[in-house]
Amino acid sequence: MPKRYDAVDALRGLAMVWMTVFHFCFDLSHFGFWPQNFRMDPFWTTQRTLIVSLFLFCAGLGQAIAWHQGQGWLRFGRRWGQIVGCALLVTASSYVMFPQSFIYFGVLHGMAVMLLIARCTAHWGRWLWLAGLVAVALPPLAQHVLSGMWAEAAPWLNGRALNWLGLVSRKPFTEDYVPIFPWLGVLWWGLAAGQWMLAHRSNWLQRSLPGGLRPLAALGRWSLSYYMLHQPVMMGLLMAVAWGLGHG
Repeated sequence: MPKRYDAVDALRGLAMVWMTVFHFCFDLSHFGFWPQNFRMDPFWTTQRTLIVSLFLFCAGLGQAIAWHQGQGWLRFGRRWGQIVGCALLVTASSYVMFPQSFIYFGVLHGMAVMLLIARCTAHWGRWLWLAGLVAVALPPLAQHVLSGMWAEAAPWLNGRALNWLGLVSRKPFTEDYVPIFPWLGVLWWGLAAGQWMLAHRSNWLQRSLPGGLRPLAALGRWSLSYYMLHQPVMMGLLMAVAWGLGHG
């Protein structure tokens, strides 16, 4: 079995806990218990950006470890297939809940594409840092260009067929949107950071965790399963509470 790095698992587990708190607050707002503007309020939009960044950075670290351990395409393909299957399930379930703003390219959809790219570019080494910078810079550059000389291209890039690239002049109306750019840059940085640590500071990854952080590492090892289950459970409980209050 490939060696696990508890520090990386714990960091991923921290992202899961943060995400759970964020989603619980969103669910409270959705059911009318605590109205909040999750689309526009900087307090919530900044948290979402940080949570997604932490997820994708951890995904990059994981790919660095897998590359270092010589993970083959077969093992990679099994995990990748699980992510794709879960992404399709998210699309179907979100269409039932939010037919006008269902998730067609959220974090799992983006991660599926970005992991393939990361797998094929892991040999870039230190150039991954520069590639990540370019990926992060592309969306604001595209906004500038699409508002000027190439404005006629905006409807094409803003449409659902191409907006998954992230080179848009306006964000689409959807419950979750994690396009390739700029987020591939964060994953590339995680991949570059992981490769550097494995080569120069492997003790940072191999260090044993204090007892209080081990539950986070355990949660991080089951991140995909937890991701798929936590929202249905929380929304189901809040629906029951809302129904009970309505009939009380």
